[in-house]
Amino acid sequence: MNELFEGLSKIEQVYWSAAVIGSIVLAIVFLLTFLGGDADTDIDADTEFEMHDGDVGFQFFTFKNVVAFITIFGWSGLSCLKGGLSTGATLFISTIAGLLMMVATGYLFFFMHKLAENGAMRIENAIGQVGEVYIPIGANRSKLGKVHLTVQETLRELNALTDGNEELKSGTVVKIVDVLGTDTLLVEKLS
Repeated sequence: MNELFEGLSKIEQVYWSAAVIGSIVLAIVFLLTFLGGDADTDIDADTEFEMHDGDVGFQFFTFKNVVAFITIFGWSGLSCLKGGLSTGATLFISTIAGLLMMVATGYLFFFMHKLAENGAMRIENAIGQVGEVYIPIGANRSKLGKVHLTVQETLRELNALTDGNEELKSGTVVKIVDVLGTDTLLVEKLS
């Protein structure tokens, strides 16, 4: 095996090394990702590109993306050399192919991460929303009631109190003005 490798030109040795080592590492990274492990670390660079969507961002320079670049760089370079292209054309095409794979891999893991996001409701997101009283709410915080409202695109039934001087009966439209504790809303009648 070593004799076969040494019989190759230097450029072929570089491409074969990148292709084989990159493929092995990429297979391990994908396997760990699908099994729930986190085999990614960010590479500190001043040229990091991020497109944020909520708490998850697309990152261009990550370990997974660099491994994907090396893998495709190696395989596309070998294909170009096998096709009889010059060293310059091979280097150009394999670099472009590697960069495209880097972007594709970044988007793949970006969307996989978004699918795994925690869907737990953040009660603070209810502030400013409009809801409807389901169980009457006592005046001046005298009786805990419930309201129906949509939070994070899901209809919720949440505990509610009011500082108003009148009881809020079922069907009353209210606006959420604050959150009390961890699970109770402060509401006011919507005029």
